[in-house]
Amino acid sequence: MSAPTPVCLLRREYKASVLLDEHPPVLRHPHKRLVFELSCPPGAVHAGNVELTRWRALPLPETVQLSPTEVLVVPGFYDYSGDDAGVWHVNFADPQLFVAYGSALLAQDELQAAEHPVLGSLREALLYEGLPAKTEVNDEPTPILVVGAERRCAIATHPDRAAGRPRGLYGNLFAAASSSVIRAAVKVLRPPTRTNLIAMAAPTGGPGPYFRWQLERVLTTAYTAFSAAMTESRQLWPGRPVEIHTGFWGCGAFGGNRHAMTLLQLLSARLAGVDRLRFHAGDDAGLAAFETGSEDLDRVLAAGTPGEPLAELVERIGDLDYEWGVSDGN
Repeated sequence: MSAPTPVCLLRREYKASVLLDEHPPVLRHPHKRLVFELSCPPGAVHAGNVELTRWRALPLPETVQLSPTEVLVVPGFYDYSGDDAGVWHVNFADPQLFVAYGSALLAQDELQAAEHPVLGSLREALLYEGLPAKTEVNDEPTPILVVGAERRCAIATHPDRAAGRPRGLYGNLFAAASSSVIRAAVKVLRPPTRTNLIAMAAPTGGPGPYFRWQLERVLTTAYTAFSAAMTESRQLWPGRPVEIHTGFWGCGAFGGNRHAMTLLQLLSARLAGVDRLRFHAGDDAGLAAFETGSEDLDRVLAAGTPGEPLAELVERIGDLDYEWGVSDGN
């Protein structure tokens, strides 16, 4: 049985220079304004086009048909190096697309928006046009893809006492830093690079165990988003392998379980036929959590049979008794 074709609900293409001119980011915190002023000074050239698409939730496959996705786990976080053709980076989105980009916060979503300032303009353009700036509608996932966003700066968020950020700049620490520390942490990229993003929101829950519907919701969201990235990649870069970069999606402010979110993303990538998944695990604890989640997937797959109903596999995942964590406050 062939995989269903993802349905695109919305497609918008913008000239980047016009988008930033007509819908400039609304930056409520002075540190965000400083980052923008450094990366987009007067006279800055914003080249090329940016395309945004929003996708209807796909039904999960009835049976387990898995692709031989290459999985690479790496320490650290996104560095956006290399060619962008066929390469996507997951944005750990809120249900409201880029909703806090102009705020004092600098978690993963807001960090991407600060380094890719056109993302704030995309949100403002959608709101101006009366279109849903949402990665969920009526409690159904509607992931959003963004192609061709310029990354105009890199913000160093890791701890560095000599640079005046002994605990780093991530999350709420960003707002607490001085403007001089922020200025020193920003590296302007000349020329800018380009990034393709998958904005998808993980569910919230807990305390207590994951319910089956929550596991299915995570699978549906990631399967839809990864399938949409495959569809767009075939059109934009025919013949190029598709690589998705991700990490512990939903395990910060949303309180997700790292083992569960590893397993479910690996499974989603294989169901969607992704060529390569590059998992950024952060530190040693993250690498260990990834390994546990990956081993859990191997174990539940080994207990089944090729082509079995997906519902039976999800039942075994539920038997792992994953527990929700708590929000990290970011």
